[in-house]
Amino acid sequence: MADEFDFISATDKPALLAFSTPEWLETAKGALQELGYKVHTAATHSDFLIRFSQFRYQVVIVEELFAANSIEENATLQTLQTMPMARRRHAAIILFGASFQTFTPMQAFQQSVNAVINPSEVFLLRQLIEKAVADTNFFLHSYREAQSTLYAENR
Repeated sequence: MADEFDFISATDKPALLAFSTPEWLETAKGALQELGYKVHTAATHSDFLIRFSQFRYQVVIVEELFAANSIEENATLQTLQTMPMARRRHAAIILFGASFQTFTPMQAFQQSVNAVINPSEVFLLRQLIEKAVADTNFFLHSYREAQSTLYAENR
């Protein structure tokens, strides 16, 4: 499932997928490619961590049962949830799973992600990803501007 080495240029829009269900992986990959993203896939939890630490992905989609039998066993999700916000605010993080109702803010907040999507709405995945990214960018705009200003002043 993992991709070979793939060069990311400054103009690319990188996305990272962590799915155990092959059909959902292909659907998500296709939706992101239609939106112009360069898509990487993680095959294991350690593969996800390596990839996430190497690039500033704009979109990250994790299946709730990625490499796990229950959401509580999902080590990738647990790592994202405990990661300092400064290390993950560059990405719109989407959690994909049957135990969620699409775009329920409280469920997203409880899981420390930007959006949740139910697989029953997979036919709308491209539009849902687009909305999640737009919402995340709008929500974090002021934070990102302040962070850029601080970085520029401290150079």
